Amino acid sequence: MEDEKIVALYFERNEDAIKESDAKYGRFLFSIAKNILTDAEDSKECVNDTYLKAWNTIPPSRPKRLNLFLGRITRYTSIDRLRSKLAFRQSASGFTLALDELKEGMLLQKDVIAEKIDADHLSALIEAFLDTLPADEKNIFVGRYFYMDSIREIAHVTRFSESKIKSCLYRIRKELKTYLEKEGVSL
Repeated sequence: MEDEKIVALYFERNEDAIKESDAKYGRFLFSIAKNILTDAEDSKECVNDTYLKAWNTIPPSRPKRLNLFLGRITRYTSIDRLRSKLAFRQSASGFTLALDELKEGMLLQKDVIAEKIDADHLSALIEAFLDTLPADEKNIFVGRYFYMDSIREIAHVTRFSESKIKSCLYRIRKELKTYLEKEGVSL
């Protein structure tokens, strides 16, 4: 079923909207949650929470790209769940490893973002930077740092070697740091 029809079902408050969303995007959403949480049960719960949040958000929201809308909800729901899990125990999941890479590269040093720049502005700067990248590099970066895909998964999808993915990510992080510094973000 097309996204427009699924969104129309949400507007009609028809429960088939959730069934159709799950049929079309369930595996995609589960993979986002699993990449962050590494636990299948928690991932399933996050996907279910995504559908509830979508139900409560549509209407009034009318997403143009349902996959991105649901993916974003899943990502934030999974991150929130991981934070609450980490409050009880420390573990290194794919998400924390990806954050460590960014921290090492400069982006997430303690309170730098909060003190120096508004998060929305930073997001806009990163989006503008990503628009300057070739499609392959942009997909690699987004796959790793937004969807929290593993290096191995990215290599499989792109058909590049894992070492090429690692070096590409390293180079992009360096370029991003330079870009942000030119835009006035001191790191």
